[in-house]
Amino acid sequence: MSLSNETTTIHKIVTIKDSLPKKQRQLCDYILKNYQSIGLITVKELADNAKVGISTVMRTLDALGYENFNNLRKDLYDESVPSVSKWALKKSFTEIRNEEGKVPTLVQVWKESVNLLNKSLDATLVESFDNAIDCLLKSSYINVLGTRPYKATALYFEQLLGEFYPKIRQLSHDTEVMYDRILQLEKDETLVVFAFEPYTVRIIEAVKLAHELGNRILLITDHISCPIISYATVTLKVEVSKEQFSVIPIMALIDALVIEIGKRTAEQSIEKLKRLEQTLAEKNITFTY
Repeated sequence: MSLSNETTTIHKIVTIKDSLPKKQRQLCDYILKNYQSIGLITVKELADNAKVGISTVMRTLDALGYENFNNLRKDLYDESVPSVSKWALKKSFTEIRNEEGKVPTLVQVWKESVNLLNKSLDATLVESFDNAIDCLLKSSYINVLGTRPYKATALYFEQLLGEFYPKIRQLSHDTEVMYDRILQLEKDETLVVFAFEPYTVRIIEAVKLAHELGNRILLITDHISCPIISYATVTLKVEVSKEQFSVIPIMALIDALVIEIGKRTAEQSIEKLKRLEQTLAEKNITFTY
């Protein structure tokens, strides 16, 4: 089934959902987020998953112009199946060209990012990952440090983990007082460092100082030639590209670290996230129907 964007079921749902009653909008939002799997479920499962009644599903079908759920399910399934196989898509990466005969930037960046992720995931990283989680969970506090473009990754780690794990502290904001902060660390605290070429003197000196004070060091880096690798308690190495700047492997690693910490502290973490979600909604910070 090959349809233009203007005639797809997905486009139809996007177009009309805001004019529908609250429960029908809720159902439409669920379909838009999960349309790739709806072709394989029943109408009751859809209603249960979207937390609406079957009658809401039937009214929504009518609003979308469908006589029954099977027809909607078939269209969504057809639209979610790619028109070319993954193998054909992979082959097309090398064939797509723009007017000057060059690969479009989006395709080039995407391909290189996938390549970096695949090259980063090896047996050493998997083994070191478990050691890193143990190191972090044994810490009374997690301190995070990154400079230059990698300050952004340090901030991302703090923001993501800090939503449910309060024992985290950012050292990247003001490197002028970085040494003051490190001198105040307790011995059971860990310093998480993002160090990538070109390595900065401040990062190197900060790690040396923390090591001298007896603190654990979790190093996230690009090469085993990194000048501070000998001071690290645990090292997580990801691939970098000579073709383009990318933090995608680092972000994927951060996501994995945060998810695993969340799993291992599930009871407390879920409760804190629920409380945060409720507070954000009550304070009108997040949008809810």
